[in-house]
Amino acid sequence: MDKQNLRGKILLAEPFSQDGFFHRSVVLVCEHDDESGTVGFCLNKPLDIMLNDVLDDFPEFETRVFCGGPVKKRALFFLHGYGDLIEESKLISTGVWWGVNFEALKVLITQGLVTPDRIRFFVGYSGWSEGQLKEEMTSGSWITAEMHANYMFKDAPEHLWQHTMENKGSNFAVIAAIPDSMLLN
Repeated sequence: MDKQNLRGKILLAEPFSQDGFFHRSVVLVCEHDDESGTVGFCLNKPLDIMLNDVLDDFPEFETRVFCGGPVKKRALFFLHGYGDLIEESKLISTGVWWGVNFEALKVLITQGLVTPDRIRFFVGYSGWSEGQLKEEMTSGSWITAEMHANYMFKDAPEHLWQHTMENKGSNFAVIAAIPDSMLLN
């Protein structure tokens, strides 16, 4: 499980996870190294907060903020589909880049070159220390899947876990059909 294997992949929480935050989460892995740890962003945890409620010195931009994970919840991050248009961006997966240059982003938004449909903002991130994710994967806490830009920019967050499981094939479609709460069955 090296950097090449997980970076750009998504992690799907196993269906019976009792973890309060990661229950049925879909996490895009943006950095992974067995020696230094893993960083990712939860793609299906929208908040009832708009971007301009979080950033004072920012152009008007009508988009919600997502909870990227339980680590550094006071930090803001963004993933986008604009490639090199946003300077200093790092390719994570086909059609998905991790941006760090908020000043360049502000200029592009002001010029109308960046729109909310191809960018997502996150407060916090999902992080694992050295060896922690490897241990969780060995115990079956996570299922890996290929990332598609549509998962972030087109799919409804509330259906993303189920949709991604179904896309993995018939065995996983059965898992996706398991009710969120067995009490509902």
